[in-house]
Amino acid sequence: MEQKPPNAGLTQEDTPIHRALEAQRINRLAHFDVPGHKGGRGNKELKYFLGDICLQLDMNSMKPLDNLCHPVSVIKDAQELAAEAFAADEAFFIVNGTTAAVQAMIMSVCKAGDKVIMPRNVHRSAINALVVCGAQPVYINPGINSLLGIPLGMSMEDVKRAMDENPDAKAIMVNNPTYYGICSDLKGIVKLAHERGMYVLVDEAHGTHFYFHEGLPVSAMEAGADMAAVSMHKTGGSLTQSSILLTKNTINGDYVRQIINLTQTTSGSYLLLSSLDIARKNLSLHGTEMFEKTIQFADYARSEINKLGGYYAFGEELIDKDSVYAFDSTKLSVHTRDIGLAGIEVYDLLRDEYGIQIEFGDIGNILAIISGGDRNIEIERLISALSEIKRLYAKDRAGLFDHEYINPTIEMGPQQAFYGKKKMVPISDSEGGICGEFVMCYPPGIPILAPGEKITRDILDYISYAKEKGCFMTGTQDMKIENINIVEVE
Repeated sequence: MEQKPPNAGLTQEDTPIHRALEAQRINRLAHFDVPGHKGGRGNKELKYFLGDICLQLDMNSMKPLDNLCHPVSVIKDAQELAAEAFAADEAFFIVNGTTAAVQAMIMSVCKAGDKVIMPRNVHRSAINALVVCGAQPVYINPGINSLLGIPLGMSMEDVKRAMDENPDAKAIMVNNPTYYGICSDLKGIVKLAHERGMYVLVDEAHGTHFYFHEGLPVSAMEAGADMAAVSMHKTGGSLTQSSILLTKNTINGDYVRQIINLTQTTSGSYLLLSSLDIARKNLSLHGTEMFEKTIQFADYARSEINKLGGYYAFGEELIDKDSVYAFDSTKLSVHTRDIGLAGIEVYDLLRDEYGIQIEFGDIGNILAIISGGDRNIEIERLISALSEIKRLYAKDRAGLFDHEYINPTIEMGPQQAFYGKKKMVPISDSEGGICGEFVMCYPPGIPILAPGEKITRDILDYISYAKEKGCFMTGTQDMKIENINIVEVE
């Protein structure tokens, strides 16, 4: 089927939601609807903090502004423009974050008992979807870089094996890219999956920019994937929590909208919606130059950091056309273990001692998100701070963990484990049990343990080490991460 064009007369320079919001702001309506702050007059402190215009634009759904749950006018137009910009057949605006988009993808193609193939280093949102809908995961363990200790992409051999062993799987999910910038062979996976009648779902939370620069890895829509969750706020310039779900005509868009409406708010924020509208315009008109600048910044930073010694800012040299099929060169991922510091320790030093906030630090690496909105002086500040940290804090690397990923042992499905009968025990006493909840460092939000997985000594040692180094741990009922729910097996 041919891609549907946007509403007649609209171009990528138009912003339908933004335009409609601005018209309502200046038309002097007397508001007897929600929100109750009434343009800020009912909450002056909030108005002074966020600004007059922001509060005046925080409106409720009305006929001139359309309705996110059932778009027929300006939101529909804006979504069609987004579909055109991203070379999709349909686009759905998401205001519950890319978490909601990932969950909508899975729940649109899977029901209870259905199998979905996915790498184990998926974001927690994907496994959460399995808990909710009851689909069963078939995990592919990603490749591991022994030097960096990080999970990579999926090898085509492993993908083919998983498909051959599970011909009844409904779909395969792919990270494009991983948090570290690693990409699998997406075109190859799409070809294999479609030959077997499986859908391809792509988590592109960190891949918005792939659509707007030819020098970057292939995007999901270009590769022929059926659905993709694109986190516009991460690298696309929209407000935090705004995202887009892209689909091809191999998927029933009307059914996808119904699935989205199962969990997405009925009070969609027009601040978030208008930011998606404006960000799409900016990407469509200026994306190539924006991401060219981003690549240049990241390449320069990689080169200078590697000159410092001790650090390893890795990049395209990792490409092996297998588990590292491509690399996102906008990602500034830096290995820190050779200076005797865990990534989270460098993360804390950058923030606390040098006033620099990066995306995350884990056991052995840090990640800095670079964009065209950065400035030369800030790139230099980061490089200089890393040099100082090495000079002042470097130590022997003895005793540091050397891996970020542990292959899990799956004992039961996530839904069965999460909703099953459980008991809470001290984490130190949980070895051998079946985990009934999540344990993860956030960011990046990739579970160390997920419901249904066996708790091993290696995993417990990792959790203890991550806590000791100051990683922000989440997922358990016990907010102190001292106890864990295990499944009571009859």
